[in-house]
Amino acid sequence: MKAHDRRKAIVNLLLSSTEAVSGGKLSEVFGVSRQIIVQDITVLKGSGYDIISTHYGYIIQKSPLKERVFKVYHTTEQTEDELSLIVGLGGTVVDVFVWHKVYGKMVAPLNIFSALHVKQFIEGVRTGKSTELMNITGGYHYHTVRADSEDVLDDIEKSLEQRGYIVPEI
Repeated sequence: MKAHDRRKAIVNLLLSSTEAVSGGKLSEVFGVSRQIIVQDITVLKGSGYDIISTHYGYIIQKSPLKERVFKVYHTTEQTEDELSLIVGLGGTVVDVFVWHKVYGKMVAPLNIFSALHVKQFIEGVRTGKSTELMNITGGYHYHTVRADSEDVLDDIEKSLEQRGYIVPEI
């Protein structure tokens, strides 16, 4: 994994974690030394990420990344296209959620930010390990998408609209 991709993955892991993540854990997850992790954290801090070190590990306080929620609809066969479109334009699919009439909001973290992650997710669905959350609401679902800028999010939204995935506001 290249340094840029590893740093993006570190940010996604820290943003999705509910507790501090140790340098040792990050080192283990990414297969690099703790010294490399320390260097990555230093670079990320220099890029505007508010990451603090505690005796339990790293916590991200604030991210310069932008987020937007998209309400979408598509078939199971179109899932790979939807996810690939988002990550191909520079977005991270943070999660998927649905509004169930009985259970309320049901959320599943995804943190899909690369073609490899898309492939792994699709493989998991196709092999029957799991089914997509959208299936309980007839294909309607929401994604929280994170990106470097509002412009990237605008491009993602426009592309999703062009493919007919965005659910129009009523």
